[in-house]
Amino acid sequence: MNILFVLTSHSELGNTGNKTGFWVEEFAAPYYTMVDAGVNISIASPAGGQAPIDPKSEAEDAQTTATKRFYADHKAMNAVANTIKLSDVKVDDYDAVFYPGGHGPLWDLATDKTSIKLIETFYNTQKPIAFVCHAPAALVNVKAENGQPLVKGKKVTGFSNTEEAAVGLTEIVPFLLEDEFVKLGGHYSKGANWGSYTQQDGLLITGQNPASSEAVATLLLKVLEGKK
Repeated sequence: MNILFVLTSHSELGNTGNKTGFWVEEFAAPYYTMVDAGVNISIASPAGGQAPIDPKSEAEDAQTTATKRFYADHKAMNAVANTIKLSDVKVDDYDAVFYPGGHGPLWDLATDKTSIKLIETFYNTQKPIAFVCHAPAALVNVKAENGQPLVKGKKVTGFSNTEEAAVGLTEIVPFLLEDEFVKLGGHYSKGANWGSYTQQDGLLITGQNPASSEAVATLLLKVLEGKK
């Protein structure tokens, strides 16, 4: 089984002068959940090459068993340092796609035409698509085959307004994911701040925050098992 991971290439946190990127835990926990299940993983990003890591996700209090395993795993570190350029990806080569979060996707994956087309192709060819935390931002410009927003009428979650307020970035981010989903007609719901919470609507799987990343990966594997 082959799964594509798509990471952000965006490293600037708005005009704050601070850095952002992808959140290590949201990559590492799903990555090892899948690797340990025998899945082959390829990693891509819009620009290719080194995917930027959010420095806050490298802080001591953000570390987990999975992140520690990642930092000791030269193969995984090398794959993140040498991501495939998104425009070189062929959907036919993969059974599913998974988007880890971090604030970066709000700036690049939300509007990246290659990513949008990729998600539409995966979904329209009956392949599951999964996103965690801020990565569901990659869905905001994705259309269903009828031309409507893909998330319209579907159960979705993602980083909540209250969580964004808690990290003090409500005024910095280009949009609030919760508000955007509601505006697009998605059936947005959320759990407690920082608790694991997921939503699944057929082939579409979303998770609310870093704590939800492993649960999203597990749901994705279940969908793929069911398709065998």
